[in-house]
Amino acid sequence: MTLKKRIFVIYILSSMVPFACICIISYYAINSILTNKLESGIQSNLKQVTLSLENSLSSLNHISQQFAYEGTILKELDELMRTEEPFRRMKLQHQFKSKLNLITFTNPEIGLAMYYFEQDQTYQFANFPVKYSFSSDKLPLFAKSYGISYYGPHESFNRLDNEYVLSVLRKVDFPGRDDMYVYIESGFQLVKNMLDNEHTQNNPSQMIILDPEGKIIYSEISHLFKVGKIFPGFAKGSLSGHSNKNYWYRQESSQGWSVVSAYGEADFNREKNRWFLQISLLSLVSLGVVLILAWLLWRMVYKPLNLFHKEIRMMTHAETQVNIKSTKIPEFDSLLRQFQNMKKNIWEMFGEIRENEKQRVDLEVEKLLYQINPHFLMNTLDTAHWLAAMNGQHELDRLIQSVNKLLYYNLGKLGRPSTIEEEIQATRQYLTLQQIRYDFEFDVRIQVDEALLKKEVPRFILQPLVENSLYHGLDDEGYILVNVRLNQGVEIAVHDNGAGMSGEHIHKLLSSKTSEQQKSGMGIGMNYVKRTIESRYGQRATLEIKSERGKGTSIFLTLPLEEEDAKHD
Repeated sequence: MTLKKRIFVIYILSSMVPFACICIISYYAINSILTNKLESGIQSNLKQVTLSLENSLSSLNHISQQFAYEGTILKELDELMRTEEPFRRMKLQHQFKSKLNLITFTNPEIGLAMYYFEQDQTYQFANFPVKYSFSSDKLPLFAKSYGISYYGPHESFNRLDNEYVLSVLRKVDFPGRDDMYVYIESGFQLVKNMLDNEHTQNNPSQMIILDPEGKIIYSEISHLFKVGKIFPGFAKGSLSGHSNKNYWYRQESSQGWSVVSAYGEADFNREKNRWFLQISLLSLVSLGVVLILAWLLWRMVYKPLNLFHKEIRMMTHAETQVNIKSTKIPEFDSLLRQFQNMKKNIWEMFGEIRENEKQRVDLEVEKLLYQINPHFLMNTLDTAHWLAAMNGQHELDRLIQSVNKLLYYNLGKLGRPSTIEEEIQATRQYLTLQQIRYDFEFDVRIQVDEALLKKEVPRFILQPLVENSLYHGLDDEGYILVNVRLNQGVEIAVHDNGAGMSGEHIHKLLSSKTSEQQKSGMGIGMNYVKRTIESRYGQRATLEIKSERGKGTSIFLTLPLEEEDAKHD
C-alpha cells in the first residue's frame, strides 16, 4: 500500500472509528434515556389516572351514603311512600326532590342520581331525564364490595348527553323493600378530563381498564383489545409487556381493578427514530468533511516528501548545494534546511575523516620511531644499575632501580587496567624516589585489605593522591596513611598531617589540567584521577577532598564493585 493510501486510510479510521464509537454509545445511551423517559411518563400518567378514578369512586361512594343510610332523607322517603293523600304526597315529593337537588348541587362532581327498584325495573326521583334503556346489567363492573357495585367508564344514562361517566349502585336499607338501590353517576366532565390528560402530544397512549379478574371492561382500541376478553399478560401478573404491536403498562388499584396504558410501536419509537435520523445525517456530513481533510492532509504531506526524496538522491551524487522550492509549510521548510545543513556537514566530515586517516598513518610511523626511545632508556638504566652495584654505589643503585621499575610500570602496560597491588608497588617506588630526592624524612603507612589486592582499577589513580600530600606542606614530622578497604565499594583513603588547603585551592586542584601536572614528576595530576574515574565509572565513583589549615588533608576515592567482583564476594 502506498503512503498516499495509508495516510488516507489511517486518517479516515482515526476520524471515523472514534465517531462511530461515540455514535454507538450515544445510541444506546439515548435509547435508554428516551425509553426510561417514556416509561416514567407513562407510569406517572397511569398513577394519576388510577388515583383520579379511585378518588372519583370514593367520592361517589361517600355521596351514595347520604342517599342510602338511615336519616332524614330515608325518613322523608318512607313518609312519601306511605302517604296516599294527593296534595300531601305532592308536597312531600317536592320537599324530597329539593333535598336531593341540594345534595347534587353541593357535589358538582356528580351527574345523574336516582333511586332504582330492581324488581320492577323502575326508577324514581332522578335529577336528570333518564334514558328508557337503563339497566344495571349492561354496565361494566369495576368491583363489588359490601353491597356496592362500581361501574364504568360507560355512557351516561342521562338523556341529555352521551359522555362517559363512572357510577355506583348501592343497596338502600328501606323498610318493606329489599330491591331498592341508589344509582349515582359521576360528572361527565370529570371522566373527560381524565381521558384527555391521558392523551397528550408527548404521550399518545390509549387507555384500557380491567376488572379484578383481568377482563377488559373499557378499551379505547377495541379493535386490538376487545371488551370482555382477558387482557394478555394479566394471568402472569405482568405490569408491562408487548402485545398486538403495542407496548403496554399496567397500574393496579387498591380495589383490584387495573388501568392499562397502551403505546403504539410507531409512537413509542418516533422520538428515537428522529434522533437516529439526525445522527445519521451528521455522520454523512462528518464523513464528507473527513474525506476533504484527508485529501488536504495528503497534499500537505506527500508534496514535501517528494522534495525530501529529491534531496536524498542529490546527496548520493554530488557535494554541491542546490536551492529547493519552499513547501510553504514552516515545519517542512525547517526540516529541509536542516537536511541541507546535515548534508553539508556530512561532506565536511568526509573531508575531515580523510585528513584524519592520513594523519593517523603518519602517527603510526612516528609511534614506531618513538618506541625505540623508552626501550633504549630502560636498557641504559639497567646498565647504570649494574655499574653502580659493581662500584659499591648502593644509594645510587637503589635510586636507579626505583626509577627503572617506575618507568617500566608506566610504559609496560599502557592502555591496560592495573590492580591495587600493582598500584601500591608503583607508589612505593615513587615514594622511594621522593625520599632520596628530598632532605626530610616522612613516615608512610599503607594498610590494604588483602582481598582487594587483585581488584582491577584504572592505572595511576593512587600515585596522584599520595603526590598531593607531598606537595602540600608535609615536613620532617609528617606522615602519610594509605588505607584501602571494602566499604560499599572499594574505598581508597589517603590521610596526611600537612599544612592543609583552602576550599578554593581544592576546587582549583580538581579542575585544573596543567598546574599540578607541572609540579608532579610523572606528569599526572588530581584532575587526571577525576577524569579517569568519570570516564570509566560515571556517577558511580566519587572523589572527595577534606582539608583543614594546619591539621592536614584527607582524600577519599570510592570505586564501585564490578558485577564479577560482587558475585565473587
